[in-house]
Amino acid sequence: MTTILKLGGSVITDKGRRETVDLPALETAASAVADAGVEDLVIVHGGGSYGHFHADEHGVSTTEGTHDAHAARAIHDAMKRLNGHVLDAFGQRDVPVVPIHPFSVAARDETGTLSLPLDSVRTLLHEGFVPVLHGDAVAHAGEGVTILSGDEIVVRLAAGLDADRVGVCSTVPGVLDTNDDVVPEIQNFEDIAAALGASESTDVTGGMAAKVRALLDLGAPAHVFGPEGLEAFLSGESPGTKIEG
Repeated sequence: MTTILKLGGSVITDKGRRETVDLPALETAASAVADAGVEDLVIVHGGGSYGHFHADEHGVSTTEGTHDAHAARAIHDAMKRLNGHVLDAFGQRDVPVVPIHPFSVAARDETGTLSLPLDSVRTLLHEGFVPVLHGDAVAHAGEGVTILSGDEIVVRLAAGLDADRVGVCSTVPGVLDTNDDVVPEIQNFEDIAAALGASESTDVTGGMAAKVRALLDLGAPAHVFGPEGLEAFLSGESPGTKIEG
């Protein structure tokens, strides 16, 4: 059974402070994964205060690109630095993590359609590793380089690996309605659209609204939950908001 876990950038970093890891939160997440011992696990993490700051500075988003090589390197290098912190935290707890950097293998065509080969992910899973991917810069025909969000990667992994479970760990306990109550289940974006606004901190990938739209496209049910729901998800429970289109 393949499980995909997305750790939001706002969970593992302080998104209000440039390139600042939330080390206690990251270590807590790493310990939860180590203790759960989930087999066939793929981890994806967001950009947080690393990639998002650099992308915003250079005016790069999921749709607006750049032909400035310096800008592309700045975004990618920031994400590699964050990825290094993630690998260290999990590796210190004997989780067999290895990195896969999407900038090296992914691309968008002129219509924005994503190509992300998964042969290396499948092989690493089969060999007992835990692949770790992350939001990144991505080659984009006609745009130069744009941003590939962690949520897009989750969608590609879920379809390409025929995932059984998908979990998205965010800073909130689930998708919240207009009264700030957790919505138990979402089957249609229009049912929750009014409650979904923009992210309060710098986020070039669309915040919760984009996350919900992406997760509705999965072929497997997904759960959005806060850090306190991570252990429950890894143990097979259904914390937070269940999203299934």
